[in-house]
Amino acid sequence: MKKDQWQELPLSQRFTLTLREASQYFHIGEKKLRRMAAEDPGAGFLIHNGRKVLIIREEFEQFLRQTSCI
Repeated sequence: MKKDQWQELPLSQRFTLTLREASQYFHIGEKKLRRMAAEDPGAGFLIHNGRKVLIIREEFEQFLRQTSCI
């Protein structure tokens, strides 16, 4: 898959999201997502690729379903 094709893939079909994409998709502030990633770097919905943090979309959806406050 070429880079342009990957960018055209809707957020709802992507396996991982950047913090910016996750912020748009889940309507949660990017700063809040960064803070969550820093507080619990071993969370099951996070992938660390060097300095880049990616959120596993489906795992984060499950996390949000199980919590009442973030």
